[in-house]
Amino acid sequence: MTTNAEHCANLVREADRDRYLAALFAPEEHRDALLSLYAFNIEIARVRDLVREPMPGEIRLQWWREALAGERDTEAAAHPVAAALREALQRYGLSADPLQALIDAHAFDLYDEPMASLRDFDDHAANTRGAVFAVAAAMLGGLTPQTQSLCRHAAIAYTAAGVVANLAVHAARRQLYVPVELLGRHGVTPQAVFARENSSGLHAALADLRAHAGEHLAAARSALSSVPAAALPALLPAATVGAALRRDEDADPFAPQPLSFLKRQWLLWRAARNPKRIFRG
Repeated sequence: MTTNAEHCANLVREADRDRYLAALFAPEEHRDALLSLYAFNIEIARVRDLVREPMPGEIRLQWWREALAGERDTEAAAHPVAAALREALQRYGLSADPLQALIDAHAFDLYDEPMASLRDFDDHAANTRGAVFAVAAAMLGGLTPQTQSLCRHAAIAYTAAGVVANLAVHAARRQLYVPVELLGRHGVTPQAVFARENSSGLHAALADLRAHAGEHLAAARSALSSVPAAALPALLPAATVGAALRRDEDADPFAPQPLSFLKRQWLLWRAARNPKRIFRG
């Protein structure tokens, strides 16, 4: 029979290979906890893909809110990811509040409202990817105010790279994470994005988003020396961001060329050996 830890490891290995590899660079005694966190992140992030309407998605998210709050003990104990994560939070004495905020932020994914402003984008990134970075750092014993600030910068850069890379996927289901504020600066409408209009204005808006990501990548790089070494494995997934942003500069935004698995693995390995490479632009 597959254990809860094995289930989480298998899920992360299949659905989030970067974080799976990053977890292998963490001390062995913390890996199961990290993988339970990353498995939970997958469960929440994919809710939109599992439902046709917002309401079933809201119900799924509410189940997770209640499970983390200790209100569904029997059901949570039978769910391998929920059980593993609750055990990890208890083991490390961590509050579920950042993960509750993550769930709330992902409710945005269930609807077709576009991301309005760059500030909204930053807050969404901080409450989703940022929470994962920060809770992982806490599990490793490296969460400080400096680490928390760096996690926000890392999350914004990481999220921007993902939004650029997945523009076609999001457009196909009429989701828009590129802030309307940026599109409007260059005369691009959400409808034009959904129609896959590959215009100079869209290229300019995406260039602005990449530049925004670059600024936060640089801020994270500058702050890295103030972060405890224990937190570094939690930050390793960001090692692919700089290369991904550079690769997308001249690409068709609706036909991106993702980094190969071997390239991503190599970037993570190099960053694990030399943490200064984690936030390389």
